[in-house]
Amino acid sequence: MQEIRHQFREDLRELENQVLGGMDLVAGQLDRAMESVSYQDVELAAMVVADDDRIDGRYLEVNQGILSLLARQSPVAGDLRIVAALLHCIRCIERMGDQCVNIAKLVPLSGHEAPKDKEILDAIERMGMLARSQVVQAKEALSGRNVELAQDLVRQDSEINALNRRIFRRAVEIGDDLELREWGMFMILVARCLERIGDNTVEIAEQVVFAVTGLFRELAAQGNSGDSALS
Repeated sequence: MQEIRHQFREDLRELENQVLGGMDLVAGQLDRAMESVSYQDVELAAMVVADDDRIDGRYLEVNQGILSLLARQSPVAGDLRIVAALLHCIRCIERMGDQCVNIAKLVPLSGHEAPKDKEILDAIERMGMLARSQVVQAKEALSGRNVELAQDLVRQDSEINALNRRIFRRAVEIGDDLELREWGMFMILVARCLERIGDNTVEIAEQVVFAVTGLFRELAAQGNSGDSALS
């Protein structure tokens, strides 16, 4: 029985390492997606789209690994919470990878020599930096079971949301230049993708809190949410 338990813990640790590695893959994809936006690099954008298979493959590996683990074992209490959290986190990672692809696909559509608005581009680049920081912090929070670090992601996410609104307002007010206005509309879509990446890191943060405390709480709206416990 003790040997079986040891093997379970080893398998669970390996699945968690795969999830943590998935966040590294997302950070790399986001770096390249943002570079392709900043420099209108269509070739780099195409690489982001092609490399999404790595994140999709990681999602399938972890998902199947967790289902296999559940079929062989019957985890309870803290172990069951971690299994459930990892299953949710890998789904968030897959979604963040998809958002990086969506950003990359907008690059060729926005034009090779499109006019640009510095205020919008600066805000987009700031959003990209914040989103990447959140991905890295979400990984650290999960790896260290750090509730405070997880809760701090909500504070960071509020800045991303504010920048998203700012970009929308600026794009609407950008002027009568049709090409610049069209580029601004594409940047609204890029900002929306970055905002969704931030939201997914908050979801991961919620899973960290759940895994540690047994309480599920929507961190972005703590005042309006109820708690439920799994002991």
